[in-house]
Amino acid sequence: MIMADVFAVFGTLLAVGIALPGLLLTWRLLLPNVIARAQQRLEQTPWRCLFVGGFALPLYLIPVIILFNLPWGVFKAMGAGATFILLALTSLGAAGLAGFMGQRLQSLGLDASTIGATVRGAVAMELAAAFPLIGWFIFIPLTFIASFGATVLAFISRIPRPTKQPASTQDVQEIPLSA
Repeated sequence: MIMADVFAVFGTLLAVGIALPGLLLTWRLLLPNVIARAQQRLEQTPWRCLFVGGFALPLYLIPVIILFNLPWGVFKAMGAGATFILLALTSLGAAGLAGFMGQRLQSLGLDASTIGATVRGAVAMELAAAFPLIGWFIFIPLTFIASFGATVLAFISRIPRPTKQPASTQDVQEIPLSA
């Protein structure tokens, strides 16, 4: 019986490890603007993502914990639904983080498309999370909090686009009027 439990846990972790890059890639393909904003937030303001996630996560979790502790089943189902929504929102930010890591890999010489770099970034995240103790107790929680913060920032604010500089008079070519 114990060996069957070990195989079940190992099989579940293996299945999640195989499926996670697919989930993150799918989010990138289905919601490219949201993922791009989350990626840009993680790239430009990683500490802000971490602080926003650290502030917003308890605000989200306190009502969820209350729902789970109420005696009626309907409230427990609502708590489970809220947990599902939290994980889905966090996976959006994780897709941005995988894209950012893939972009970094490309700048280091990886010859891959944006899609391939995103998958490789997701695999790199998985490998870091699988590292005993440091990955489990430091990397996973920090990644979760920063990803949630990036998603919150991606949904509540747009990143300002750089303003276009007016063309200088030297850049304008004169067009002859004779035809």
